[in-house]
Amino acid sequence: MNDKVFEPLDSGVVPRFAGMPTFMRLPVATPQDVDVALIGVPFDGGTTNRPGTRHGPREIRNQSSLTRRVHHVTGISPYDLVRVGDCGDTPINPLDLAASMESITRYYSGVRQAGAVPLTVGGDHLISLPILRGLVDKGPVGLIHFDAHSDTFDSFFGSRYNHATPFRRAVEEGLLDPKRTVQIGLRGAISDAANFDYAREHGIRLIFIEEFDERGAKDVMAEARAIVGDLPTYVSFDIDVLDPSIAPGTGTPEIGGITTREAQKMLRLLGGLDIVGADLVEVSPPFDPSGATALTAATIMFELLCVMAQSISDRKKKRN
Repeated sequence: MNDKVFEPLDSGVVPRFAGMPTFMRLPVATPQDVDVALIGVPFDGGTTNRPGTRHGPREIRNQSSLTRRVHHVTGISPYDLVRVGDCGDTPINPLDLAASMESITRYYSGVRQAGAVPLTVGGDHLISLPILRGLVDKGPVGLIHFDAHSDTFDSFFGSRYNHATPFRRAVEEGLLDPKRTVQIGLRGAISDAANFDYAREHGIRLIFIEEFDERGAKDVMAEARAIVGDLPTYVSFDIDVLDPSIAPGTGTPEIGGITTREAQKMLRLLGGLDIVGADLVEVSPPFDPSGATALTAATIMFELLCVMAQSISDRKKKRN
């Protein structure tokens, strides 16, 4: 048993602005050390317009120094339930998209073999595809996807691998079960009337922002939970699901998005699901020098960590 202590630095002992920046001020670890592996993927080789998400993990580490250890609503302290550590960044090659995807897949295959559940910070949304390639080994998983965009395009600029295509590729490769996939917060004008045809034809549940407004977070999440059921599920949160007045630091902003409070409410309703991994993507710090978008991302990350830690802890208790 590893005797290392997996606790955040105490801000009453080490000021938040001091010490080595890690996610949540946690110790550096390997996937073999922990139950939940916090991982950065500093990659934006799949970006089609405004770059900068390669800088997301570093700035979110900085801003995560402001998170505290106990959730103010649920009372969950993830560090008291499971071992959590910062497992660093995956290897990437900024000049070679294919090589980066291969190295990301190898890294997450190792995470799966180590028995850790990854909580990833990107990076653009293409990273979800190589992550799923590394994690999924026993049939397709379900997906709860928070995003302004469906990311089920076929290609952009002649390339089938970019941040608008990961979930189409994942369905094609048998990594995702489209009938256990729900996408929440979709909005904005589209480039072609057929943009959503693939998703609809394959049974992906699309919940546009207008439907979300009418139904509310609780009702929408009840349906999302019913769609994925109690089988293994991946969670992907694109920061552009939030309104850009709240989170301007992203590459493809769409006005009319959800609020941070609505996002927090939905994430808290993920409790009890069999989450095999989660990611938070598309934070581009150069477009928000204030750091507010990265701070928002760090807070969303903590919400995800709390529900993941509780679920892992509950599963451990059942096994024992």
